Amino acid sequence: MFGTRRALIPVAIALACFATAASADVLYTASMDGAQNLPEPVKTDATGAVQFAVSADGKSVAYKVTVSHLNNASAADLHLGQPSQNGPLVAKLFPNGTTAKKGEYSGVLAEGTLTGADLIGPLTGATLADLVEELKVGNVYVNVHTNDGTDPPNSGPGDYRLGEIRGQLK
Repeated sequence: MFGTRRALIPVAIALACFATAASADVLYTASMDGAQNLPEPVKTDATGAVQFAVSADGKSVAYKVTVSHLNNASAADLHLGQPSQNGPLVAKLFPNGTTAKKGEYSGVLAEGTLTGADLIGPLTGATLADLVEELKVGNVYVNVHTNDGTDPPNSGPGDYRLGEIRGQLK
């Protein structure tokens, strides 16, 4: 009786390992800097990295946005668009229950999980599978916005600043 159990333990471990590997998340990443910003590159020392892990069941995306030497972070947004174009906002990553960062900041700016309920703009009411399809074809980028408290030329109060750093998810 005990010999049979011992023989089944390696099989159970192998099956558990296979199930874990088969259910692994799909990872998309981006490096962010001012050179990728549109319509004009931004000269900045700020850089960043983004990680998006799509769950095995496709119902959620865990994300992490890390920045270095970013001044006055006010928003981090997920947009649809190719590397050569600006596109519509489809999800807010920061602030999300947190507040803007005043002064220079380095570290994790935003971390959380997105579901279909978090999608806005042209993806309002869509499923997360629609966002994942856009990720697969390289049509999603993250833009981190900053605000030094002064409205840019030709804008009104409350206008969003152009992004300072941007990165295309691949």
